[in-house]
Amino acid sequence: MKVMRNVNKEMKKWGSAFSMRMGKNIISFISFISFISFIFSSCARMGSPDGGWYDDDPPRVLYSIPAEQATNVTSKKMTIYFDEFIKLADPSQNVIVSPPQLEMPEIKAAGKKIVIELQDTLKENTTYTIDFSDAITDNNEDNPLGNYTYTFSTGEKIDTFEVSGFVLDASNLEPVKGISVGLYDDLADSAFRTKPLLRIARTDGSGRFCIRGVAPREYRIYALQDADANYKFSQKSEMIAFSHQTFTPTAGPDIRQDTIWRDSLRIDNILQVPYTHFYPDDIVMLAFQEVQTDRYLLKAERKEPDRIGVYFSYGNPQLPILRGLNFDADSAFILESTPKQDTLTYWLRDTLLVNKDTLEMSMEYLITDSLGQLVTQLDTLELVAKTPYAKRLKAKQKEIEDWQKEQDKKKKREEPYDSIFPAKPLDIKYEVEQSMDPNRSVFIEAPTPLASLDTAAIHLYSQIDTLWYRAPFEFHRCDSMLRRYELVVDWHPDTEYSLEIDSAAFVDIYGLASKPYKLGIKVKSLDQYSTLQMQLTGLDVKQMIAQLLNNNDQVVQEAPVEDDGSAQFYYINPGTYYMRAFVDRNGNGQWDTGNYDENLQPEEVYYYPRDIEAKEKFDVTLHWNLTERKLNQQKPGKIIKQKADKEKKRKKNRNAERARQLGIEYMKRAAY
Repeated sequence: MKVMRNVNKEMKKWGSAFSMRMGKNIISFISFISFISFIFSSCARMGSPDGGWYDDDPPRVLYSIPAEQATNVTSKKMTIYFDEFIKLADPSQNVIVSPPQLEMPEIKAAGKKIVIELQDTLKENTTYTIDFSDAITDNNEDNPLGNYTYTFSTGEKIDTFEVSGFVLDASNLEPVKGISVGLYDDLADSAFRTKPLLRIARTDGSGRFCIRGVAPREYRIYALQDADANYKFSQKSEMIAFSHQTFTPTAGPDIRQDTIWRDSLRIDNILQVPYTHFYPDDIVMLAFQEVQTDRYLLKAERKEPDRIGVYFSYGNPQLPILRGLNFDADSAFILESTPKQDTLTYWLRDTLLVNKDTLEMSMEYLITDSLGQLVTQLDTLELVAKTPYAKRLKAKQKEIEDWQKEQDKKKKREEPYDSIFPAKPLDIKYEVEQSMDPNRSVFIEAPTPLASLDTAAIHLYSQIDTLWYRAPFEFHRCDSMLRRYELVVDWHPDTEYSLEIDSAAFVDIYGLASKPYKLGIKVKSLDQYSTLQMQLTGLDVKQMIAQLLNNNDQVVQEAPVEDDGSAQFYYINPGTYYMRAFVDRNGNGQWDTGNYDENLQPEEVYYYPRDIEAKEKFDVTLHWNLTERKLNQQKPGKIIKQKADKEKKRKKNRNAERARQLGIEYMKRAAY
């Protein structure tokens, strides 16, 4: 019984402590006997409601057929037997067979055994590994048999070398879970695209991988999020990592320290345990997805009657040519495009076209052919409004009737009423805060394209003493954005402002006008902020950008790294922050991914390994050596989203806490 094994462990620990004191106090002996009786009586009570031991022992392998590390194996069927009933979690995703199998093997659990049937033909003189990772658990407590690998060989010997490391997302150093990592002994660049990986493993929740059963020869290593299960890089949508460095696996004797805990607070012993250390064991691979440059039409739709949405997989400066088949398309549209020109919105200018349920047109555009070249494609499109005009008209009539009934009721009650149905106002969105940071702007966004914009109707006043004065500002449309505008102000700290916008300041292409708007704004005092100077070293810091992050790993501020290695951050609100920096190789101000065919790695990213505490009125200066830690040790744990082995750690902590509580109880009994 596993619970009894836990009890025996605790008895040995406390028995040792008891023997040291036995000669001094005979009462301790009586207390210790009582303590043992207490444990056994607790163990005998079935279904203890809380506070008992967790069964944290994993299932054990008894034997297997063929035997573990058997040689000259010819059978494609293997059976592994355990000491208790077990479960196998999603073997198609969690179990890795190496060399990789092109035809999916059959792997299933049945009672106290696992049966494996390989479908591919066995390769001669090859070591096979079946890596179960944490997929095997006991039937009751889900305790995983961690990192279990079954090995056999079709030849005379077993290849025993291992290669291990980590895979991180190149953009944010997040551990990448479940990505395949594999080796090639073919060192040509073309192998990754033309041949399946030779030996593979899959990363766990911490991004760690371990490729087992490796022969002693020269390799290159790759990572692949294999979308089509062919074990080679065949789609641009697949996440990959690559390195042109080669290595030959080696091994040597080493010593590690194993800590034996007396309880959760005290160490009983530290053992020096010899083991075989396999190299390399510190490979760090940076995974990325290439930019999807293949261009094809995703869809064209008319979800709203006043606009047509056209979506491409990738943008192109040469925009589509539209020709109306049941309407005149000349000057019929106002085009709105995303900065990448992959999403196009064609706004209908004329309300007669808006009310037309079906628009037929031809569209001439560029797509990528099978050779990767851009060619012209001509499609005929029939775009139907999601809500027919008759239904929209009926809803409008209902709205007018309801309004008329309400006015009639007001008239009977001799209350003020309207005789004309009010026009619908233009619903302008204002992005502005009443408590304003000095480095922020006001953003204004219209729901539809504007026909007119009266900047004279926009007023900003600042209060000096008790008087209000006009405050200067700049107003312009945001770059590459049709309906978004920015109001830029040189805000004075600790000053009150009033933003006032007259009615009809904004009028859209359908004649709808905006309502008046007024908001009081208080710009914060400089005493409410912190200032940060980060001094970066360890690399050539030219063309680097530093980013201040919140606890969700989101950018709060960013600043260029100066030639002297410093990056300045102002107007930081009190709180806890983090920082990363990336090398802006092409100087475009944003992080860029890599490209395998161009031998281009993604731009390098680094994380400051500690949190940053910002306080009011504090100026903080910090020094950051970018290469002081390995990349897999840089990102602070508090902002790593991919967490591993939470349940296993929880059970371990609970048993440690239970041991501590029992120890305290024993000491109390002994003292008594």
